[in-house]
Amino acid sequence: MSQTRGKYDFCIGLVLAMSSSIFIGGSFILKKKGLLRLARKGSMRAGQGGHAYLKEWLWWAGLLSMGAGEVANFAAYAFAPATLVTPLGALSVLVSAILSSFFLNEKLNLHGKIGCLLSILGSTVMVIHAPQEEEVETLNEMSHKLGDPGFVVFATLVVIVSLILIFVVGPRHGQTNILVYITICSVIGALSVSCVKGLGIAIKELFAGKPVLKHPLSWILLLSLIVCVSTQINYLNRALDIFNTSIVTPIYYVIFTTSVLTCSAILFKEWQHMGVDDIIGTFSGFLTIIVGIFLLHAFKDVNFTLANLPLSLRKDDRAANGALLSTYDCFNHDEESAACLGEMQSTESLSARRNGSLSAF
Repeated sequence: MSQTRGKYDFCIGLVLAMSSSIFIGGSFILKKKGLLRLARKGSMRAGQGGHAYLKEWLWWAGLLSMGAGEVANFAAYAFAPATLVTPLGALSVLVSAILSSFFLNEKLNLHGKIGCLLSILGSTVMVIHAPQEEEVETLNEMSHKLGDPGFVVFATLVVIVSLILIFVVGPRHGQTNILVYITICSVIGALSVSCVKGLGIAIKELFAGKPVLKHPLSWILLLSLIVCVSTQINYLNRALDIFNTSIVTPIYYVIFTTSVLTCSAILFKEWQHMGVDDIIGTFSGFLTIIVGIFLLHAFKDVNFTLANLPLSLRKDDRAANGALLSTYDCFNHDEESAACLGEMQSTESLSARRNGSLSAF
């Protein structure tokens, strides 16, 4: 009975996590379109500390979509371990990338499409090898977990790093460095997931008829969640307003997932009972996701599609094989020597530019 219940909870958590990714991926697009409309109207931008987006209905539609996604995500954490739910956030990268290419004219090149597929592949591998978290069924057990010295140290470091980024680094480099605001959202997100997990346990106890509302931990978790989510929304809006959506979403996913997996491992001791194959599978899946995210980010400005591939191969073959033939032809045909030498120099110049050589200039 317990095994059947576990499989049932797994399926519920899986469906909720996938639904959450769809809603959250769409919310990025709605928020971005709302912020772009405000920018065209000349309103003070969110990246500069403005809050005019509160009057934009598209931004509110994005917020509601994100709210629906977070509710589904909230419920998913109550039914399944964080190491199952969090990696499925890669689906939001795919949804956001596809929708941004249609509605924001942010073209997704071949590298980006491969990156999306690698993100999905890596997430699937991580789900297959996801570690099992320790069972925590009551608020008293959760309170004991939160008081563990390892988690206290981790939470303290997160708060200190966040405050430094908010008050010291953010005002100086937030407008130019994409990692500043996204890191704030991500590391605080690790704490918000812990709060969500604790509130999920509290809701289960509430439905079981236990006096949850009298337990101080319930209110502490609720207040902490409100503070964390409010901070995440604020700095995520700033990142979306300043930088390209197709860059913000994948980078946010990588840093957020890393933070959540680290927090979950410390809080629930998930890695203590894992086999070697599951450890290798989990890390391999996550590295695959990182490679996919890198392809999405590093080559976003390269205009490269499948239609360009045969042409590129032909040019490479010509550059490789044409040099020797043109040298022979140039020295055996005097009347064509000038044209041949010009072609050779053009080929060499093209090759040098591809290899980053200064001699091309």
